[in-house]
Amino acid sequence: MTIKEQVLQRLDTLSEAELVQVAEFMTFLKFRTRFQPLPTQTEAQLAALYAACAEKDRTLAEEGMAEYAHGLD
Repeated sequence: MTIKEQVLQRLDTLSEAELVQVAEFMTFLKFRTRFQPLPTQTEAQLAALYAACAEKDRTLAEEGMAEYAHGLD
């Protein structure tokens, strides 16, 4: 007997109140499967990402420095 057949057989023995609970739980299971866990990053991956962002920030800050200094005058 397959798992689906076992579940259907057990459903036949439940009261109306129990069926409501089963339906709510099934809704929860469907909802939960729509969300995938966030991928985990290693320390090395995070460090590389931080370094890339820091370099980009530095570059952008240096590019705007002359305009900023001109605005101060």
